[in-house]
Amino acid sequence: MPVKSLHADLDIPDLDLWTYLFERKDKPFPDDKAIYIDPDTGRSYTWAQTKAAATAFGRGLRAQWGFGKGDVLGFFSPNSVDYAPVFFGAHWAGGCASTANPVYTASELAFQMKDCGAKGIVTQLAQLPVVREAAAAIGLSEDRIILLGDGRDPSGRFRHFTEIQPTGLLSGLTRRATVDPARDVAFLVYSSGTTGLPKGVVLTHRNIVANLAQLEFMDSRFNGLHHAGGPDGQGDKQLAILPFFHVYGLTCIALASIRMGLPVIILPKFELERACRAIQDHGVSFASIPPPVVLALAKHPAVGKYDLSSVKWLNSGAAPLGRDLVDLVWNRLMIPVMQGYGLSETAPTLTKGVVADWKRYNGSVGKLLPNIEAQIVDLAGNELPAGEEGELWVRGPNVFPGYLNRPELQKDTFSEEGGYFRTGDIGYFDAKGNLYITDRLKELIKYKGFQVAPAELEGLLLGHAEIADVCVIPAHDAQRETEVPRAYVVLKPEVARTDDKAAEIAAWLDGRVARHKRLRGGVRFVDEVPKNASGKLLRRVLKDAARKEDRVTEGAKL
Repeated sequence: MPVKSLHADLDIPDLDLWTYLFERKDKPFPDDKAIYIDPDTGRSYTWAQTKAAATAFGRGLRAQWGFGKGDVLGFFSPNSVDYAPVFFGAHWAGGCASTANPVYTASELAFQMKDCGAKGIVTQLAQLPVVREAAAAIGLSEDRIILLGDGRDPSGRFRHFTEIQPTGLLSGLTRRATVDPARDVAFLVYSSGTTGLPKGVVLTHRNIVANLAQLEFMDSRFNGLHHAGGPDGQGDKQLAILPFFHVYGLTCIALASIRMGLPVIILPKFELERACRAIQDHGVSFASIPPPVVLALAKHPAVGKYDLSSVKWLNSGAAPLGRDLVDLVWNRLMIPVMQGYGLSETAPTLTKGVVADWKRYNGSVGKLLPNIEAQIVDLAGNELPAGEEGELWVRGPNVFPGYLNRPELQKDTFSEEGGYFRTGDIGYFDAKGNLYITDRLKELIKYKGFQVAPAELEGLLLGHAEIADVCVIPAHDAQRETEVPRAYVVLKPEVARTDDKAAEIAAWLDGRVARHKRLRGGVRFVDEVPKNASGKLLRRVLKDAARKEDRVTEGAKL
């Protein structure tokens, strides 16, 4: 039998995202409550200001561009207090937002904007050269490039979104577009592209509304988040260091905050001391973060300079997190770290931990959210019992309908029976319904028929006192004609990189794992481990480096 959420199913409203957020009759916080806050400039948007700014921009898009039902507005920007009001404007007009990584090259951006058919691109001054090059490559007129953020174009050529106002004959059209929650798209986010070209993930209004309802239920009922109370009467506050272009930051921060009335302190990118200072100065009480930030909080000496006692808990997602690292944060800061799990295709959250259980189920990514069913299956698609590892399949109202422009992928994406989404992740449920993710199906290292999970070895190696970061990848062993685990290690600054140190680390791990999991591919020292903006390890980069190294080594032996 499929694993079902232990929580009763919620009544998911049959509403589009705008109606769910801005036309609700049950809003338990005032219109003038500040939601999006820039800690550097002090600039902010209240709930009412967000609605007003979005409405004005949406009317301007309709009047000046004819932007409407089904149209796509591209985003190429770091986090900003303007980010959400602008994409809400696209929703008001009946369109959707396609958010791109602001460190993309022009060709990478051009691919996404062409694939999604963007009618325009929103960016900031610093990213303008890349956007102009990408727009030229896809034939997008430069008058369809607009700005958000504090900067203005000195030449006046590129307008700020606040200058896109209704004019002329269409200025009187004030009726918002009608949206079908089940069919119409709210966001087009793109897969990380760690293998092959990125794929457009279609997220409908219903997908997003469902996940917001699921998250609100969990965090208000079990994790103690409230929109009011506290010494300043503002209630809980969230820190935004996750990028809004990524679905984790988009749903769990930008959208959940305005739904729940929780102020969010927005940073354009993660800088450890800047984040710690924001927590201290603004009394931040929780944050959604990726594992690299957990690692920094556990080990970086600068953390000790700041008072982080306002933080109730942290939630880690986007990549696996080892038990030892969670314990290190607790021992140092007395802050619980829970884990959650999801994917772009699930809008994103499927499971979430409960703060009261963080220690008891350390290593788990929590239990299924309401309205979600799951199966653990073997390679043939046969369901496995609790405790056995296999691929995770899921279904629920937050699961996407498919990839943009890729109907040929439907058969491999969803199961024929039951319509489950095949996540490609390996894990198991325990007897209490806690999910444990052990690795990606395609990232498993196969050593002589044995399967080795890189994330497991990484979790152990991060417990080594001299290791600051690590990534494990498969290397080719020509002698054994098999894959073997190889560790790329970032040592702490005071530790010397020597052959003896590499051997010592490998021997240290040997005593903690089964024989087939040993680092037969060796230990290599690197300056940093490549990761994407959401903190996911880019194993592909190191795999490519390993292949080149191994070809040279094997060639020298011939």
